[in-house]
Amino acid sequence: MKKNVIVSLADSNYFPLLEELINSIKRFKESDNVAICILDAGLSEEQKEKLLNKVDEVKSAEWDIEVPHFKVRGKDWLKSQVSRAFLPKYFPNYEKYLWIDCDAWVNDWKCLELYFKACDNGKLGITQTIGPGYKITSKVNWLFGKLAIIKSQNFKHAVKSKIGYENARKLAFAPHINIGVFSMEKNSKGWSLWQNNLSKTLKAGNIFGSEGLAINISVYIDDLETEFLPLNCNWITSNLLPKYDVQQKTFVEPFLPNYKIGIMHLAAGIWRNGKDMRVDKSVKIEVETLDNKKIIKSLRYNI
Repeated sequence: MKKNVIVSLADSNYFPLLEELINSIKRFKESDNVAICILDAGLSEEQKEKLLNKVDEVKSAEWDIEVPHFKVRGKDWLKSQVSRAFLPKYFPNYEKYLWIDCDAWVNDWKCLELYFKACDNGKLGITQTIGPGYKITSKVNWLFGKLAIIKSQNFKHAVKSKIGYENARKLAFAPHINIGVFSMEKNSKGWSLWQNNLSKTLKAGNIFGSEGLAINISVYIDDLETEFLPLNCNWITSNLLPKYDVQQKTFVEPFLPNYKIGIMHLAAGIWRNGKDMRVDKSVKIEVETLDNKKIIKSLRYNI
Protein backbone atom coordinates (compact mmCIF):
# COMPACT_ATOMS: atom_id res chain seq x y z
CA MET A 1 0.00 0.00 0.00
CA LYS A 2 1.36 3.41 -0.97
CA LYS A 3 1.67 5.74 2.03
CA ASN A 4 2.23 9.05 0.23
CA VAL A 5 -0.01 10.67 -2.36
CA ILE A 6 0.22 13.57 -4.80
CA VAL A 7 -3.12 15.26 -5.46
CA SER A 8 -4.21 17.78 -8.09
CA LEU A 9 -7.43 19.10 -9.63
CA ALA A 10 -8.51 20.17 -13.09
CA ASP A 11 -11.44 20.93 -15.34
CA SER A 12 -11.65 20.11 -19.05
CA ASN A 13 -9.83 23.33 -20.06
CA TYR A 14 -6.79 22.56 -17.94
CA PHE A 15 -6.69 18.83 -18.72
CA PRO A 16 -3.62 19.18 -21.02
CA LEU A 17 -1.74 20.85 -18.15
CA LEU A 18 -2.85 18.09 -15.78
CA GLU A 19 -1.53 15.47 -18.19
CA GLU A 20 1.81 17.28 -18.33
CA LEU A 21 2.00 17.38 -14.53
CA ILE A 22 1.28 13.64 -14.31
CA ASN A 23 3.83 12.83 -17.02
CA SER A 24 6.44 14.99 -15.29
CA ILE A 25 5.91 12.95 -12.10
CA LYS A 26 5.78 9.48 -13.63
CA ARG A 27 9.05 9.87 -15.55
CA PHE A 28 10.84 9.44 -12.21
CA LYS A 29 11.31 5.85 -11.03
CA GLU A 30 10.59 6.98 -7.46
CA SER A 31 7.00 7.75 -8.48
CA ASP A 32 6.25 3.99 -8.42
CA ASN A 33 5.96 4.28 -4.63
CA VAL A 34 3.75 7.38 -4.57
CA ALA A 35 0.05 7.43 -5.44
CA ILE A 36 -1.43 10.06 -7.75
CA CYS A 37 -5.04 11.08 -7.13
CA ILE A 38 -7.11 13.62 -9.05
CA LEU A 39 -10.11 15.74 -8.12
CA ASP A 40 -12.49 16.22 -11.03
CA ALA A 41 -13.88 19.77 -11.31
CA GLY A 42 -15.44 19.47 -14.76
CA LEU A 43 -13.50 16.89 -16.76
CA SER A 44 -15.15 15.20 -19.73
CA GLU A 45 -15.95 11.49 -19.61
CA GLU A 46 -13.25 10.85 -22.19
CA GLN A 47 -10.70 12.74 -20.12
CA LYS A 48 -11.61 10.83 -16.94
CA GLU A 49 -11.33 7.53 -18.79
CA LYS A 50 -7.89 8.53 -20.00
CA LEU A 51 -6.83 9.45 -16.46
CA LEU A 52 -7.84 6.10 -15.00
CA ASN A 53 -5.02 4.48 -16.97
CA LYS A 54 -2.47 6.84 -15.43
CA VAL A 55 -3.46 7.55 -11.82
CA ASP A 56 -4.64 5.70 -8.72
CA GLU A 57 -7.97 7.44 -8.06
CA VAL A 58 -10.25 10.07 -9.58
CA LYS A 59 -13.04 11.60 -7.49
CA SER A 60 -15.46 14.45 -8.09
CA ALA A 61 -14.66 17.63 -6.19
CA GLU A 62 -17.48 19.00 -4.06
CA TRP A 63 -18.38 22.23 -2.28
CA ASP A 64 -17.15 20.99 1.09
CA ILE A 65 -18.13 24.33 2.60
CA GLU A 66 -21.40 25.86 1.48
CA VAL A 67 -21.00 28.95 -0.69
CA PRO A 68 -23.64 31.18 -2.34
CA HIS A 69 -24.69 29.57 -5.61
CA PHE A 70 -24.66 32.87 -7.51
CA LYS A 71 -20.93 33.24 -6.79
CA VAL A 72 -19.97 29.91 -8.35
CA ARG A 73 -22.60 29.19 -11.00
CA GLY A 74 -20.85 27.56 -13.97
CA LYS A 75 -17.45 27.75 -12.27
CA ASP A 76 -16.79 24.22 -11.04
CA TRP A 77 -13.05 24.85 -11.22
CA LEU A 78 -13.49 27.10 -8.16
CA LYS A 79 -14.00 23.93 -6.13
CA SER A 80 -10.21 23.88 -5.91
CA GLN A 81 -10.55 26.85 -3.56
CA VAL A 82 -12.39 24.63 -1.08
CA SER A 83 -11.70 20.95 -1.73
CA ARG A 84 -7.93 21.05 -1.30
CA ALA A 85 -8.48 21.79 2.40
CA PHE A 86 -10.27 18.42 2.70
CA LEU A 87 -7.88 16.01 0.99
CA PRO A 88 -8.00 13.31 3.73
CA LYS A 89 -11.79 13.20 3.28
CA TYR A 90 -11.50 12.45 -0.44
CA PHE A 91 -8.53 10.09 -0.24
CA PRO A 92 -8.43 8.66 3.30
CA ASN A 93 -6.00 5.79 2.77
CA TYR A 94 -2.75 7.75 2.82
CA GLU A 95 -0.41 9.13 5.48
CA LYS A 96 1.05 12.17 3.73
CA TYR A 97 -0.52 14.46 1.14
CA LEU A 98 1.28 16.64 -1.39
CA TRP A 99 -0.90 19.01 -3.38
CA ILE A 100 0.41 20.38 -6.70
CA ASP A 101 -1.66 22.76 -8.83
CA CYS A 102 -2.21 21.43 -12.32
CA ASP A 103 -0.49 24.47 -13.86
CA ALA A 104 2.76 23.29 -12.28
CA TRP A 105 5.12 20.45 -13.18
CA VAL A 106 7.94 18.55 -11.51
CA ASN A 107 11.49 19.17 -12.69
CA ASP A 108 13.42 17.57 -9.81
CA TRP A 109 12.23 14.66 -7.62
CA LYS A 110 14.39 15.82 -4.70
CA CYS A 111 11.92 18.65 -4.24
CA LEU A 112 9.07 16.17 -3.67
CA GLU A 113 11.16 14.34 -1.09
CA LEU A 114 11.59 17.64 0.75
CA TYR A 115 7.82 18.19 0.83
CA PHE A 116 7.14 14.72 2.23
CA LYS A 117 9.84 15.29 4.87
CA ALA A 118 8.69 18.84 5.65
CA CYS A 119 5.26 17.74 6.88
CA ASP A 120 6.58 15.38 9.55
CA ASN A 121 5.07 15.75 13.03
CA GLY A 122 1.96 17.57 11.84
CA LYS A 123 3.74 20.49 10.22
CA LEU A 124 2.71 22.27 7.02
CA GLY A 125 5.31 22.08 4.25
CA ILE A 126 5.09 25.11 1.96
CA THR A 127 6.97 28.04 0.39
CA GLN A 128 6.68 31.80 0.78
CA THR A 129 6.55 34.14 -2.22
CA ILE A 130 9.59 36.09 -1.14
CA GLY A 131 13.22 35.76 -2.16
CA PRO A 132 16.04 37.25 -4.24
CA GLY A 133 14.61 38.98 -7.31
CA TYR A 134 10.97 38.10 -6.61
CA LYS A 135 8.36 40.78 -7.23
CA ILE A 136 7.36 42.70 -4.11
CA THR A 137 3.76 41.86 -3.24
CA SER A 138 3.40 44.48 -0.48
CA LYS A 139 3.70 48.25 -0.88
CA VAL A 140 3.17 51.37 1.20
CA ASN A 141 2.00 54.77 -0.04
CA TRP A 142 2.99 57.56 2.34
CA LEU A 143 0.76 60.60 2.93
CA PHE A 144 2.36 63.74 4.36
CA GLY A 145 5.38 61.63 5.27
CA LYS A 146 3.57 60.10 8.23
CA LEU A 147 0.40 58.25 7.25
CA ALA A 148 0.84 54.91 5.49
CA ILE A 149 -1.61 53.33 3.07
CA ILE A 150 -0.88 49.61 3.00
CA LYS A 151 -1.19 47.73 -0.27
CA SER A 152 -0.63 44.00 0.07
CA GLN A 153 -2.33 40.89 -1.26
CA ASN A 154 -2.91 39.52 2.23
CA PHE A 155 -4.19 42.81 3.65
CA LYS A 156 -6.62 43.46 0.79
CA HIS A 157 -8.12 39.97 0.95
CA ALA A 158 -8.24 40.02 4.74
CA VAL A 159 -10.16 43.31 4.88
CA LYS A 160 -12.64 42.14 2.25
CA SER A 161 -13.16 38.89 4.14
CA LYS A 162 -14.03 40.85 7.30
CA ILE A 163 -11.70 39.00 9.64
CA GLY A 164 -11.02 42.23 11.53
CA TYR A 165 -8.50 45.02 11.02
CA GLU A 166 -6.27 43.77 13.83
CA ASN A 167 -5.82 40.42 12.07
CA ALA A 168 -5.55 42.11 8.68
CA ARG A 169 -2.70 44.26 9.98
CA LYS A 170 -0.91 41.15 11.27
CA LEU A 171 -1.06 39.70 7.77
CA ALA A 172 -0.23 42.92 5.91
CA PHE A 173 3.53 42.43 5.65
CA ALA A 174 3.78 38.74 6.42
CA PRO A 175 5.46 37.06 3.42
CA HIS A 176 2.60 35.74 1.31
CA ILE A 177 2.23 31.96 1.25
CA ASN A 178 1.29 30.40 -2.08
CA ILE A 179 -1.06 27.45 -1.58
CA GLY A 180 -0.41 25.98 -5.04
CA VAL A 181 2.04 23.44 -3.62
CA PHE A 182 1.93 22.19 -0.04
CA SER A 183 2.20 19.05 2.09
CA MET A 184 0.54 17.82 5.30
CA GLU A 185 0.11 14.58 7.18
CA LYS A 186 -3.31 12.98 7.46
CA ASN A 187 -3.60 13.63 11.20
CA SER A 188 -2.20 17.17 11.21
CA LYS A 189 -4.24 19.76 13.12
CA GLY A 190 -3.52 22.00 10.14
CA TRP A 191 -6.49 20.59 8.24
CA SER A 192 -9.08 21.65 10.86
CA LEU A 193 -7.40 25.04 11.40
CA TRP A 194 -7.44 25.68 7.66
CA GLN A 195 -11.03 24.50 7.24
CA ASN A 196 -12.27 26.71 10.07
CA ASN A 197 -10.49 29.76 8.68
CA LEU A 198 -11.73 28.94 5.19
CA SER A 199 -15.32 28.92 6.46
CA LYS A 200 -14.77 32.47 7.72
CA THR A 201 -13.05 33.84 4.62
CA LEU A 202 -15.68 32.38 2.28
CA LYS A 203 -18.57 34.14 4.02
CA ALA A 204 -17.68 37.68 2.98
CA GLY A 205 -14.66 37.51 0.69
CA ASN A 206 -14.06 36.38 -2.86
CA ILE A 207 -14.19 32.65 -3.58
CA PHE A 208 -10.95 32.85 -5.56
CA GLY A 209 -8.05 33.29 -3.17
CA SER A 210 -10.05 32.45 -0.06
CA GLU A 211 -8.15 29.25 0.63
CA GLY A 212 -4.84 31.08 0.31
CA LEU A 213 -5.93 33.72 2.79
CA ALA A 214 -7.16 30.99 5.14
CA ILE A 215 -3.79 29.22 5.13
CA ASN A 216 -1.99 32.53 5.73
CA ILE A 217 -4.26 33.10 8.75
CA SER A 218 -3.55 29.56 9.98
CA VAL A 219 0.21 30.14 9.82
CA TYR A 220 0.65 33.76 10.87
CA ILE A 221 -2.23 34.18 13.35
CA ASP A 222 -3.00 30.67 14.60
CA ASP A 223 0.70 29.67 14.63
CA LEU A 224 0.36 26.45 12.66
CA GLU A 225 3.84 24.95 12.80
CA THR A 226 5.33 25.32 9.34
CA GLU A 227 8.42 24.12 7.51
CA PHE A 228 9.23 26.77 4.89
CA LEU A 229 10.92 25.30 1.84
CA PRO A 230 13.19 27.10 -0.65
CA LEU A 231 11.77 28.97 -3.62
CA ASN A 232 12.83 26.34 -6.14
CA CYS A 233 10.27 24.00 -4.54
CA ASN A 234 7.49 26.20 -5.96
CA TRP A 235 9.01 28.51 -8.56
CA ILE A 236 6.33 31.00 -9.57
CA THR A 237 7.26 32.12 -13.05
CA SER A 238 5.06 35.23 -13.02
CA ASN A 239 7.16 36.53 -10.10
CA LEU A 240 10.52 35.82 -11.69
CA LEU A 241 11.53 33.96 -14.83
CA PRO A 242 14.05 31.13 -14.46
CA LYS A 243 17.19 30.72 -16.53
CA TYR A 244 17.97 27.72 -18.70
CA ASP A 245 21.02 25.49 -18.34
CA VAL A 246 21.71 24.40 -21.90
CA GLN A 247 24.31 21.80 -20.94
CA GLN A 248 22.08 20.07 -18.38
CA LYS A 249 18.91 20.81 -20.38
CA THR A 250 17.04 22.06 -17.35
CA PHE A 251 15.59 25.21 -15.81
CA VAL A 252 17.47 26.81 -12.92
CA GLU A 253 17.14 29.77 -10.58
CA PRO A 254 18.37 32.99 -12.25
CA PHE A 255 20.77 33.93 -9.43
CA LEU A 256 23.85 32.15 -8.13
CA PRO A 257 24.31 29.36 -7.29
CA ASN A 258 21.59 28.64 -9.90
CA TYR A 259 19.86 25.82 -8.09
CA LYS A 260 17.78 23.51 -10.27
CA ILE A 261 14.07 24.35 -10.32
CA GLY A 262 12.19 21.65 -8.42
CA ILE A 263 8.61 22.57 -9.33
CA MET A 264 7.83 25.03 -12.12
CA HIS A 265 4.57 26.84 -11.38
CA LEU A 266 2.85 28.91 -14.08
CA ALA A 267 0.54 30.61 -11.55
CA ALA A 268 -1.13 33.76 -12.96
CA GLY A 269 0.04 32.70 -16.40
CA ILE A 270 2.76 33.82 -18.78
CA TRP A 271 1.10 36.14 -21.26
CA ARG A 272 2.19 37.20 -24.74
CA ASN A 273 -0.06 39.11 -27.16
CA GLY A 274 -3.10 38.39 -25.05
CA LYS A 275 -2.45 34.64 -24.97
CA ASP A 276 -1.71 32.62 -21.83
CA MET A 277 0.96 29.94 -22.08
CA ARG A 278 -1.15 27.71 -19.83
CA VAL A 279 -3.91 27.37 -22.42
CA ASP A 280 -1.95 27.96 -25.62
CA LYS A 281 1.00 25.66 -26.30
CA SER A 282 2.27 27.93 -29.05
CA VAL A 283 3.18 30.72 -26.61
CA LYS A 284 6.92 30.96 -26.12
CA ILE A 285 9.07 33.62 -24.49
CA GLU A 286 12.64 34.82 -24.41
CA VAL A 287 14.61 33.00 -21.70
CA GLU A 288 18.17 33.77 -20.67
CA THR A 289 20.70 30.93 -20.50
CA LEU A 290 23.48 30.49 -17.97
CA ASP A 291 25.99 31.68 -20.58
CA ASN A 292 24.01 34.93 -21.00
CA LYS A 293 22.43 34.09 -24.33
CA LYS A 294 18.76 34.44 -25.24
CA ILE A 295 16.62 31.56 -26.46
CA ILE A 296 12.94 31.30 -27.32
CA LYS A 297 11.31 28.65 -25.19
CA SER A 298 8.12 27.47 -23.52
CA LEU A 299 8.01 27.05 -19.74
CA ARG A 300 5.57 24.15 -19.98
CA TYR A 301 6.69 20.57 -19.47
CA ASN A 302 8.46 18.93 -22.39
CA ILE A 303 7.53 21.60 -24.95
